[in-house]
Amino acid sequence: MIQITASVFINDNESGLHQDYDRWLEELVPFNSGTDPVSGGYLHNRTDEDNADAHHKRQIMGREVVVIAEGKLRLGPWEHLFYYEFDGRRRKRVLVKVIGE
Repeated sequence: MIQITASVFINDNESGLHQDYDRWLEELVPFNSGTDPVSGGYLHNRTDEDNADAHHKRQIMGREVVVIAEGKLRLGPWEHLFYYEFDGRRRKRVLVKVIGE
């Protein structure tokens, strides 16, 4: 189970790449706590929330990955598993589910 404003993905663990993701996502879906869509606000924020951007960022980055095949961890030599939370104002929990024998 993953929170609705968080993503799990696989990529290289390089700080510049993480900064690039942060910048790219903020350009695509900027944080805006406004509710007026004409001025760039999000309709979702009319529900007394201000995390519409986090929902969109999660949708872009995905929500699950498969890292085990034939009973072995299947990551490339530079790949790492990441959990990104785009709305860090609430307590979160992560459940890892292993399916198989």
